[in-house]
Amino acid sequence: MEATVVCFDNSEYTRNGDYTPTRAQAQADAINLLAGAKTQDNPENTVGVLTMAGKSPRVLVTPTPDLGKILSSMQSLEIEGEANLCSSVQIAQLALKHRQNKNQRQRIVIFMGSPLSEDKDKLVKVGKKLKKNNVAVDIVSFGSEEANAEKLEAFVQAVNSGENSHLVTVPAGTILADMLFGSPIFQTEGGAGYGAAAAAAGAGGAAPDGYEFGVDPNLDPELAMALRVSMQEERTRQEAAAASSDAAAPAAAESGAAAEAGETAHGADDQAMPMDEDALLQQALAMSMQVSSDAAEPETPAPKLPSAAPADDTAMLETNDEDLRLALQMSMGDEDSKKGAESSGQGGVADMLQDSDYMKSLLGSLPGVDPSDAALQGALANLSKGGDSKSKDEDEKDKQKE
Repeated sequence: MEATVVCFDNSEYTRNGDYTPTRAQAQADAINLLAGAKTQDNPENTVGVLTMAGKSPRVLVTPTPDLGKILSSMQSLEIEGEANLCSSVQIAQLALKHRQNKNQRQRIVIFMGSPLSEDKDKLVKVGKKLKKNNVAVDIVSFGSEEANAEKLEAFVQAVNSGENSHLVTVPAGTILADMLFGSPIFQTEGGAGYGAAAAAAGAGGAAPDGYEFGVDPNLDPELAMALRVSMQEERTRQEAAAASSDAAAPAAAESGAAAEAGETAHGADDQAMPMDEDALLQQALAMSMQVSSDAAEPETPAPKLPSAAPADDTAMLETNDEDLRLALQMSMGDEDSKKGAESSGQGGVADMLQDSDYMKSLLGSLPGVDPSDAALQGALANLSKGGDSKSKDEDEKDKQKE
């Protein structure tokens, strides 16, 4: 955890445009980037902003974890006067001294974009006082880097303790924020960049401050316990996943061996096939010859069925098939009865026509008919003769058939 106060150079020199777009705007962009990196690195980190020029140095934002306040303070800066480095550093030290969390480390970041008016001895004296109070100092020199190089180097050497203080010189024509991103100012004391502490904690290592997961268990034991339990669960999950993968490897190897064995057996079958080709060819030739011989044989005529009306009744009665015999008898009986009915019907009509008394009585019973009419008598005589001639013709036809 760290409390930082950023000293902003808002002197008249920062109107210069040798740093895109101006020195003042380049400082504001770099401070916004630095404040975001520090607040994201640890939720307990705080950042404050102080202006060095004007009537006197002025604290715009006291050290706070709220990044929104820091960004909004960059919009209300006024460019005026000359920067006073010694007074600004002493006011920044007082702001750090009154921080709420005394366990936070103290750091001052100075953006110096104008020539220094203080002499070297005074700066060394202030630097030793900061070192005595365990305050680290990072200085970004730009714009007047050559004129301020000797004084700033002496100041950093006086305040440095265990390489906790740095001097970064940014030449003109470059982007200030990009040059600072890879500088020691964006590095923790362990050498890793801001945000690396969280990555180290996620990997199960210790944070650069020496505490596990970057949390002091004396200050926040609940958070430290929660992180430790979460890490243990993650390790258990990884071990289970590794065990399942190890168990799946032999099964995959067995399946691969079985597939290889199947391919080998299939290859052996393919090699054995040519040995039986001769036998299969001979069998196919024999089958084709048998089929051709069967096709060449003449077809035998099917036996004829006996006629439904046999010529010899005596031969048909001697057959052993009782059912067929009965059927033939019934059919013959039906034909005889039919012929007898026809002959009897024809004979009855002829007899009635020849019977004159019956015809007279029949005609007399009809209303409006005179049986004694000569025309009617002639018609009856003709009908009687026609019936006789017809009967004679039928008798001749029957004789011819016999």
